[in-house]
Amino acid sequence: MNLAPYAMHAENSRGRRFSEPPHPYRSEYARDRDRIIHSRAFRRLEAKTQVFTTRFSDHFRNRLTHTLEVSQIARTVAAALGLNTELAEALALAHDVGHPPFGHAGEEKLDELMRAHGGFFDHNLHALRIVEQFEQRYLDFPGLNLTFEVREGIIKHSRDYPGDKFPQLAEYDLGLYPPLEAQIIDWVDEIAYNTADLDDAREARLLSLDVLLREVPLFAEHYAAVCSAYPDAPDKLRFNEAIKRVLDLLATDLIETTGQNVAQSAAQSAAEIRKAPSRLAGLSAEAGARNAELKKFLQAHIYRHPAILDDRIRSVRCLEELFAFYLLTPDAMPPFHAQLARKETRHIVVCDYIAGMTDQFLLRQHQERFGASRRSVN
Repeated sequence: MNLAPYAMHAENSRGRRFSEPPHPYRSEYARDRDRIIHSRAFRRLEAKTQVFTTRFSDHFRNRLTHTLEVSQIARTVAAALGLNTELAEALALAHDVGHPPFGHAGEEKLDELMRAHGGFFDHNLHALRIVEQFEQRYLDFPGLNLTFEVREGIIKHSRDYPGDKFPQLAEYDLGLYPPLEAQIIDWVDEIAYNTADLDDAREARLLSLDVLLREVPLFAEHYAAVCSAYPDAPDKLRFNEAIKRVLDLLATDLIETTGQNVAQSAAQSAAEIRKAPSRLAGLSAEAGARNAELKKFLQAHIYRHPAILDDRIRSVRCLEELFAFYLLTPDAMPPFHAQLARKETRHIVVCDYIAGMTDQFLLRQHQERFGASRRSVN
C-alpha cells in the first residue's frame, strides 16, 4: 500500500490495550475492520432504521446498508488522497454501531431521558463502550481490543470533545485532531445520506420533484443535463443518474479541497495533521454551500414529512415507555442486565440495554409489556 507521508501508517499505531502478536498477512487496521464486521453490534445495524421504515418499501437503506455505502465512498476518498484505506474502512464500518433504535430520533429521546437523571447519551461514546466492553468474542481480552487509532476515530470523527468536560477520554488526546482517515468519515457520511435519502424519498413517493428542482440548484443542474443527454430515458433512471452525479461532485470536491488544505498546511506526517490549527478535511466554500441547500431541503420536506413524523413519534414513545418500565422493574430485563442494575447506576444500565436493541425487538418488547394497541406501526 503506497501511502502519502501524512497518512496513518499501521506500523506507527499506538497499539492495542492488550498486546497481541502481529498477524502474518493482515495489517493491524485490517484486523480491526474484520473484527467490526464480525461483531454483533454491526449485524444489528441491519434492523435499525436509517430514515424510512419498511412500511413504505423493502428497498430502503437501513443503518447497515447505509454503513456499507459510507465504507465504499470512504475507501475511494482515502485512496485518492493516499490515505490508509484499511483504517478509513474500519472507521466507516464502526461509525454507526452506537446508534440506538429509530435513528436520530431515538438518540435524541435517549439523551433526553438520560439528562433527566443527570447523564446524557452520545452514540459515538456508546460505540466506544460497545467495542471496549459489550462485545465479548475473545478469550484473551474484553471487547474487540481495537487499535488506538480506531478507538480514537470512533469518538473523534464527527466532533471535538472538550477535555475539561470529558476527563474520562483524556487518553485520546482531546486537544489534538484525529488523523485524516477519521476526519473524512463525517463528510463521507453526510455525502452518502444526503444523496441516498433523495433516492429513498422518491421510492417512498414523498418527494416532489418540482420542489426539489426549485430549491436545490445543485440537483437541478445535474438533472437538466441528464434530461438533455437522455431525453427518452425513463424518469427513474434519469433521476438516479442525477443523484450519482451529485454524489460524484461532492466526493470529488472533498478529495480536491482536502488535498489542497493539506498542501497549504505543509503537513508531512499524521502527527502534523493532528496538530494543525483546524481540521483539514472538508468541502470547498461553494460545494459546502450547495450541499447545505440539499440538507435544508431534506430537513424541511422529507425528515419533517407528516408520514415520517408519525412513525417517529409513535416509535419513540415506545422507547420512552420501555425506559420507564425497566427503570422501575429492572428484573424484567435479561439476567445479565438485571444483575448489573443491582450493582451499577440503574438508568445507565437501562439505557445501554435499550440502545442495543433493534427497532423490531424494541417494538416486540413494548407489545409484550403494554399490548398491541399501543405499539408503533412499522
